[in-house]
Amino acid sequence: MEPIRVALLPGSVLPAGPAYGALLEALGPDVDAVAKDLDLYEGDEPPSGWTLDTEVEGVLREAGAKHWDTFHLVGYSGGGAAALAFAAKYPERLLSLTLLEPAWAGDWGWSQAHSRFWDELGTLEPLPPQQFMAEFMRLSVRPDVVLPPPPAGDPPPWMAKRPAGIRAFLKDFRSYRLDRGRLASFERPVLYVLGGLSNPDQYGDIADRLSTVFRDYRVEVFEERHHFDPPHRIEPGRLAGMLREHWQRAEGSNNAD
Repeated sequence: MEPIRVALLPGSVLPAGPAYGALLEALGPDVDAVAKDLDLYEGDEPPSGWTLDTEVEGVLREAGAKHWDTFHLVGYSGGGAAALAFAAKYPERLLSLTLLEPAWAGDWGWSQAHSRFWDELGTLEPLPPQQFMAEFMRLSVRPDVVLPPPPAGDPPPWMAKRPAGIRAFLKDFRSYRLDRGRLASFERPVLYVLGGLSNPDQYGDIADRLSTVFRDYRVEVFEERHHFDPPHRIEPGRLAGMLREHWQRAEGSNNAD
């Protein structure tokens, strides 16, 4: 039996290795998984002209290097937004799509609460990097969630790139056109994983909106998790079981076609 082919995109903070290491171990050896770092962070500054399409082309490049005609795609946060962009542009390449609280999902159908969230997020952009990161994290969870303090000691070198990277995502979200019609024609299974302690005006709203877009769509809620202690790092075994079920059903459906 051929291994299950999976590409995983991280969010805008942790690199792919530490983001997905525990999940890759839980998935086991019969999963041929590539945890791909974002092209956004290849240099010290975001590449000139970077957009979500840059990440889409990066996934295509990685799939080409692996000689994958089709594969499963998993994306978290900013990587989830890139995964949606990939599904809109190259749906024929995907066996399934998994969205781990994508940071953005198009400019259509926003609720008033979701619009207020983005207005508040916009007010953070002029802040200095350390304050920006702290407020960005606070806004991503429910108001009663107490976030841990930053780890002691000097931050890792890659952390210096993150404020500019997050701002690049926010800038692109204001102008990128995610094709709702193309997403609505996507027939493969879509799994949305939501943290019960994440800000519902952001991630819950996106989950609800996408339920009106995708044909084969389900939401799984991890009640004790939030955007910064996500299931792929904190409950990798449970998530791995969900993913394997999701992928097996998708591949069974593909074989039936």
